[in-house]
Amino acid sequence: MEKCDKCGNAYENMFHVEMKGKSYAFDCFECAISMLAPICAACGTQIIGHGMEKGEDFFCCAGCARIRGVTELVDHAPQN
Repeated sequence: MEKCDKCGNAYENMFHVEMKGKSYAFDCFECAISMLAPICAACGTQIIGHGMEKGEDFFCCAGCARIRGVTELVDHAPQN
């Protein structure tokens, strides 16, 4: 039986995620998120939503981007 790439649990209902050309096997979403979710460059939170990015850095929100000197990112689209 296949084992989870994060925790090593052998489970019959594994699922697979392909990311950046590599394939991973997981037994639950918690393991997938903890292993693959990007980390905010400012506060260290794992980003499980859309997040934001500038160059090689990921941010959980525009506030964290500003902490790192990135001012052009905003949390929402401007209202008309």
